[in-house]
Amino acid sequence: MKQFALTLIIIASLFGCQNTSEDTKKQFFLPPTTTYNYVEIDSVKLFYREAGDKSKPTIVLLHGYPSSSHSYRHLIPMLAMYYHVIAPDNLGSGYSTHLNPSNTTYTFDLLADYTEKLINTLEIKNYVMYMQDFGAPVGYRMMMKNPKRIEALIVQNANAYLDGLTPKRQDFFRTAQTDTSQAKYDFLYSLTGKDAIINKQYLFDLDSSNINIQSPDAWTHDLAFLSSEKDRAIQVQLFQDYNTNLIRYPKWQKMLRENQPKTLIVWGKKDLKFTADGAKAYLRDLPDAELHLLNAGHFAAEEKTKDIAKLILEFLSKTGLE
Repeated sequence: MKQFALTLIIIASLFGCQNTSEDTKKQFFLPPTTTYNYVEIDSVKLFYREAGDKSKPTIVLLHGYPSSSHSYRHLIPMLAMYYHVIAPDNLGSGYSTHLNPSNTTYTFDLLADYTEKLINTLEIKNYVMYMQDFGAPVGYRMMMKNPKRIEALIVQNANAYLDGLTPKRQDFFRTAQTDTSQAKYDFLYSLTGKDAIINKQYLFDLDSSNINIQSPDAWTHDLAFLSSEKDRAIQVQLFQDYNTNLIRYPKWQKMLRENQPKTLIVWGKKDLKFTADGAKAYLRDLPDAELHLLNAGHFAAEEKTKDIAKLILEFLSKTGLE
């Protein structure tokens, strides 16, 4: 009870709630420092951000396309006040090694293998897993190996159901795999360029109510790591592999149904690529999951950082992960 009360005080301090108690009104809670780290595994360097007390439960934040752990730069300190937080960059993204795609074929199996090796190297046994976008196919591949290792799931615009993909979007992923023509490659390559990253990713599902919330720091950072033909080809290969995720959706759903992990779903309902139907679909297999549809787009953690942090802290406190 004492720990739970402290959690509530932290949440109140983070989100501007007033408490007139003489015991709490002058208490100040400041986030711990985030550190920036590398681990060398199999001759490659994997980058990760870390913050919080290592004796606390660990939250692993898995990023999406076209970003890196940078997408969690605001969320990390909010969570790290009460949890140990790890946010890695995928192999081939951000500050992690970008192996030459001419010699290495990038697949979600490859990304998941290296992320799991990183977590094992850091001697993290069990953890809460936060997934967004590409984070889902990475995270679910790791979870399939050992579902009980995951103490709770936090799903943020992270698909595991065809419901969340329009027929047009499903066709995009299927043809990315099956159409090996140069014209198709050139089209996929164009999606990794400046205009597409800004206007077809970050600004795609924003409107006048939230466009000034999206920081240009996000796409500026991403584009710095998509500056070469090699870097862009890495992401093209992942587009070409993405249909393997759609094929595996039934297996992931079966795993969720059989294991019933504690699950929080926080989903930007304005997302036009991964629609809110994909969030609702989780409830078929996880009827006890907690679902929140936020007034945000695909990059909800950029738009609604405090809202998501508050929901996570409250959810984990209720589940006893303190």
